[in-house]
Amino acid sequence: MQRYLSGKSVREMQLGLVFNGLLKVPMQFFILLVGVMVFVFYQFNQAPVNFNPTATEVVLNSEYSDAYKAIQKEQKVLFLEKKESIERFVQEKNSTSISTIEANDLRYRELRIKGQELIDKAGEAKRIKVESNDKDYVFIHFILNNLPKGLIGLLLAVILSAAMSSTSSELNALASTTTMDLYKQQVGEKTEEEMLKASKWFTLLWGIMAIGVACVANLAENLIQLVNIIGSIFYGNVLGIFLLAFFFKFVKANAVFAAAFITQAIVITLFLLNEFDIINLPFLWLNFVGCVVVIAIASILQLMTPTKNARPIN
Repeated sequence: MQRYLSGKSVREMQLGLVFNGLLKVPMQFFILLVGVMVFVFYQFNQAPVNFNPTATEVVLNSEYSDAYKAIQKEQKVLFLEKKESIERFVQEKNSTSISTIEANDLRYRELRIKGQELIDKAGEAKRIKVESNDKDYVFIHFILNNLPKGLIGLLLAVILSAAMSSTSSELNALASTTTMDLYKQQVGEKTEEEMLKASKWFTLLWGIMAIGVACVANLAENLIQLVNIIGSIFYGNVLGIFLLAFFFKFVKANAVFAAAFITQAIVITLFLLNEFDIINLPFLWLNFVGCVVVIAIASILQLMTPTKNARPIN
């Protein structure tokens, strides 16, 4: 089978899709469910003004301590009012409770912003860098303060193991792909020792690049959102290529290759237009847009290309 992939590769990809459907999709659903449940938890349990304990400690030991404590007291009063309104809404289902809840949420967000401003001022006064943006601390704060100690250690071990496993798989996959699909194509056949040595150097190269991305990523407002943004920019295009290989047999390699580059440029342009508020297209929609656009462009290019000049994907 030389049209798209070898028979072995097709079977491996099919098994990969099956395992993704049986394991990865439920796992992602469970992760989202955990996030929802943490949100629900803090509807009935008081959350701190700022989830970063280091930032809270800095501001409480500064000249802005009294102002921050005043915010904490007001936030506690708002929480009690909100909790009462939620319980009343659950029992009576009246619209007045919803209005009170919305007003409390708005005021709570304002208090959080004021708290972040005080933290930034305290950091500047002490000439130290303090992370006032606490979005990446919400889940870890919930783990450390609300789970049993034994479970905390197990969960942190699982998180670290998953991170190391993902990083290892990522570097190995990138190094293998670079060695086999780029290096080998350019230099020709090499001995196994030479290929292994090249793979090690490519692993080091990709590791340095990953560290560089990590050094820049901490400047983002939210790391989880940053990961989803990066994924949304590229995943739709990749998904479209896979669908072309499986379901659009008449589309050949040249058309897919050109369509992938054109689609990637379109997706990046749409993302930038949204960033500058020229259009309103949430980044998660880029997955769908990239998938549809690459299939459409590849099909059109193939129909415009004489069949004798087309080359199948090997």
